[in-house]
Amino acid sequence: MLIAMAGLPGAGKSTVADALGRRTGWPVLSVDPVEAALLGAGVTSDQPTGLAAYLAVGALAEHLLRLGQTVVVDAVNAAPEARAQWEDLARRTRTPLCFVEVVCSDVDLHRQRLTDRRRDLGDLPEPRWDSLDQRREQLAGWSGPRLVLDSAGAVEELVDALVTELTGTG
Repeated sequence: MLIAMAGLPGAGKSTVADALGRRTGWPVLSVDPVEAALLGAGVTSDQPTGLAAYLAVGALAEHLLRLGQTVVVDAVNAAPEARAQWEDLARRTRTPLCFVEVVCSDVDLHRQRLTDRRRDLGDLPEPRWDSLDQRREQLAGWSGPRLVLDSAGAVEELVDALVTELTGTG
């Protein structure tokens, strides 16, 4: 199965994806560290490093899917083109696809998470709250099938529910 996380920066996608990976042993492929590595390798930020990171993660995901592994992709996936990449990958590998959109219904908590976030990602800048409008609009216009999780709750409870939904077990 291909599980593609989606949601705004700071909503809790990575926290949920990482907890899911720890719980199940499924590999979690995150786009942000790949983009940070590209920047750290000297690829300049005026080049499409975000697109390159999505494509690199897609190539790794394809390899793991062809080995028969379930893969969790951790990315914003706000743009329809980004989500189409995972749909195409699922078709090519004949793999079931599940999008999981993580939202945070508590706006103050979401803003605080993003403001306080300090990841060790080198030259990759953290997004600012006031820079999320386009991504927010893209996600609001998404009508495709997905599971929606509210990260304002306890992460372990979210992961329990997610594992049950994805595997039919507890």
